[in-house]
Amino acid sequence: MIIRIVKMTFHVDRIEEVKKFLSLVRDKIQNFPGCHYLDILQDLDNRNVFFSYSLWDSDQDLYNYRNSDFFKQTWSTAKKWFSEKPLAWSLTKLDDSNESTR
Repeated sequence: MIIRIVKMTFHVDRIEEVKKFLSLVRDKIQNFPGCHYLDILQDLDNRNVFFSYSLWDSDQDLYNYRNSDFFKQTWSTAKKWFSEKPLAWSLTKLDDSNESTR
């Protein structure tokens, strides 16, 4: 399982527009092959900072999504609202063999 976290900082005057846009594309992203979960989060202190947190079956599924026409269209719309360069992390959860004994 791949965990993908993306930090996106938008212009303050675009927050409502960004929220509407993200709510429109959220289900489409979550229904993309290989995506099991997607959440969009907004920072409490910096209201123009958003995060996406998604779970993917594999690197290949994430790669396929990031190279899709849908992603290119979505990203091209969102990037005009960015006030800073987005930051992204692809992560895996460490296997904790002691977790079942806790």
